Parts: sequence; structure tokens; C-alpha cells
Amino acid sequence: MNRAASLSMAQDLMKDFAAQTGLDPAGSRLKRYLWTDAFAVCNYLGFFETTGNTAYRDLALRLVDQVHHTLGRFRDDDPRTGWISGLSPAEGSLHPTAGGLRIGKILPERMPGEPIDEQQEWDRDGQYFHYLTKWMHALKCTSRVTGNKDYLLWAVELAYTANARFTFFPPGSRKKRMYWKMSVDLTRPLVFSMGQHDPLDGFVSYNELQVAAYKYPGDIPTKVLAAEIADIIGICKGMSMATDDPLGIGGLLCDALRVASVAGHGGPVYSSLLETVFDAALNGLEKVAGSGLLNAPARYRLAFRELGLSIGLAAFERLSLKIRENPALTKKKDSLEPAIQAILGYLPVREQIEGFWLEDANRKTETWKDHQEINGVMLATSLAPDGFLTG
Repeated sequence: MNRAASLSMAQDLMKDFAAQTGLDPAGSRLKRYLWTDAFAVCNYLGFFETTGNTAYRDLALRLVDQVHHTLGRFRDDDPRTGWISGLSPAEGSLHPTAGGLRIGKILPERMPGEPIDEQQEWDRDGQYFHYLTKWMHALKCTSRVTGNKDYLLWAVELAYTANARFTFFPPGSRKKRMYWKMSVDLTRPLVFSMGQHDPLDGFVSYNELQVAAYKYPGDIPTKVLAAEIADIIGICKGMSMATDDPLGIGGLLCDALRVASVAGHGGPVYSSLLETVFDAALNGLEKVAGSGLLNAPARYRLAFRELGLSIGLAAFERLSLKIRENPALTKKKDSLEPAIQAILGYLPVREQIEGFWLEDANRKTETWKDHQEINGVMLATSLAPDGFLTG
């Protein structure tokens, strides 16, 4: 599929998403979900920059506002009301991310003292750190496209809140860890285990925001989030990045592009981190390729997880070009070259994944329809990744 056809298909998918979730035409019942909405904001911004059509920019800004006024506030079925930060209506509108943002799950969060049902917990509300980092990225992209520093300030406020509430010292330990899932108001952990790539996501996001702040020296401190970056470096040390989850592999490759983009915009060079990420991603790609997953029927597959890998491969293609054009982005270009070449050998997997999920029959299965919004948005991102991948 050529670039024009891919963009057209992505625009059609995003039109469906807008109608399904009450974004456009405006509906009385909104369906906001933080992960999906973060990718959607970036998609609309990318369409605007590609076509010049201001309607796409307006959709992105409307979606940001809906997310803040829906997921930044307590649910309709919650006895608590107002902003989850506890701020007044007026102050909450000025600082909509100060209390974090809800996931947007179907079921309300597990109440204090209620026993955990591990299966049902996936459908319960709360806050996820890796969803918050996706929203930081979306807000940073919105600030870049619009030139409005408020979006970047909201992203920084979200980073301060997330780091303060999700990190902790386990009893008897001097090394911090992170909770996987927190309550809506961030006062108690709901799942104590740590997401494998959450610290990396936080490290990359904080650095990205710090570099973006260089544009506003009078409004945002130059070394904003310095303490948080130091904090999360300590959590990252010694962690294994290896995964055979397609979505996780894609996330690693996207984070690698962002690490290089930070270096290219005056931030620090993290060659050793790139080396670690490349090795983990390559190991994961080998396992996915050997598993037969991408040859299975649609009913056994989760589209959004595979499309995460596809997006990551698009990111890696850009990254490899960046490194070739500007070797200063890494101090270890020669040692990274074998891994770069090996990962580039998997680029056809992106076309394979997109082609599979573009087939109408595969998008009529229950596994697609059960996750229709996230699947559609991430397919759109894979087809037209500029909005999400442009730093």
C-alpha cells in the first residue's frame, strides 16, 4: 500500500473511532480510554501536519479536553465527585493532570478491603503508570504542534505526580520499585508488582519532557524533572528488558527512537541503553518469528499487541536512518551495527501485520470487535505513524 492510500485508510479508521467514542460528532455519552486516546491525539496531530487540514488539529485538542474532563475526574458511579486531584473546579481546569488520570476501564476500581480477583482486575479502573507516560507523550506532541506551552506544563505536572505516587521503597530495601496499578486517587496500590518496562518508559518520557522544556526557559526550569530522572535511573539499573510480547517489543523500539531524539535535541547520549534495548528487542523478535503467532488465524490473535510491534518497527526504521545521518547520537555505532542490521531484517513483519489486519474478514472476528477502538486506532498509527513518532 502506498503512502497516500495508507494515510487515507488511517483517516477512515480515525473517523470511525471519533464516531464510536462520542468525539465527533459530539455525543452525550463519551467512551474515553487513556491508552487509546493518547495514540489518537498523536494521529490527529499527524494528519494535521501532513494535510494542513485544521479540522484534525481541532479534533486532537477536543480529545485532550475530553480526556482531562473525563479521566481527570471521578466516575459518574463513584460517590466522590470532582477532580481526582481534589482541586476546586476552577483550579482543576487549570491543572487537569495534577492528580493523574484514570485508565477508563469498564468496572469501578476495587474498594479497600475487597479481595482481588486477578481476572476481573483487568477490567477495573484505577491508574497505570505506562498509560500516564503515553499521555505525557501526547501532551508533549500537542505542545510542539500548537506552540502552546500549557500542554507541556500539564505533561510535566503529570510526570511529577506519577513519579511521586508510583515509586516506593520496599520494606528493608534502599532500592526503589514501582507499583503496577494504583487507585483512582493514587492513595493506595491495587497491584504491587512492577511493570517490566514501566521504569524505561518513565526514564524516556522524563528526558523527553526535559528537552522539550528548553524551548520555554522562562516558564519551565531547564533541569525540570532532574530528581525524577535520577530516581528512575536507579530503578532501571539491573532490570531485564527481554520480552516475547509483541507490544512490549514495539515499545522498546519506540523508546529507542525517543532516546536518540533526545540526544539529537541537546539531551544526553545513552549509547549503553540503546545497546541493551536493541539486544532485548532482537531477542524478542526472534522468539515471535519462531512462535508461529503471525501465521495463526485472527481468532487466536490480539491485533493491538501485534500493531504495537508494527509501530515499533516503523520507529526503528527511522532510528537506523538517524544514526547513519548523525553518528554523534551514539558513541557505539560500530558495536550497535550488527544488532541494527539484524533488526532491520524484520522490517517486512510490519507489512505482514498491517496486511493481515487490513483484511475485512480478520476485522470481523470477535477478537477484533472486542477491542475495536484500540485496534482501529493502533492500526491507524501503524499506517500513518508520523504524529506518534515525530519528536
